[in-house]
Amino acid sequence: MSGVTEPLEDSVRDLGDVPSIEVISRAAVMLLSASAERLGLADPDPDNSPRRDLDEARRLITALAGLITASGEYLGPHAAPLKDGLQSVQRAFREASVVPDEPGQGPGEKYTGPVY
Repeated sequence: MSGVTEPLEDSVRDLGDVPSIEVISRAAVMLLSASAERLGLADPDPDNSPRRDLDEARRLITALAGLITASGEYLGPHAAPLKDGLQSVQRAFREASVVPDEPGQGPGEKYTGPVY
């Protein structure tokens, strides 16, 4: 092998050294990505995606909505893109549902209000 590799201890950050906004943002991005996967949005044909699981997507979207709503005041410049992403997966869920939820009853809408 050529090049220098750093010891594992030097490449891993201590969780105590990670700012809270980074932890919150990373968790939100993970929930957002997982929601999109469960909606089948990573596949060319989401309607026939083997990863589509609307029950799992509902749970992930609700958790994402709760996290973003609860931490909104701390997100600063990250708030708007995360809220946009949340609304995108909420709308995608509504479009994917055979029997759409009533306004205000969709995933995460108890935290965000109705998404149309």
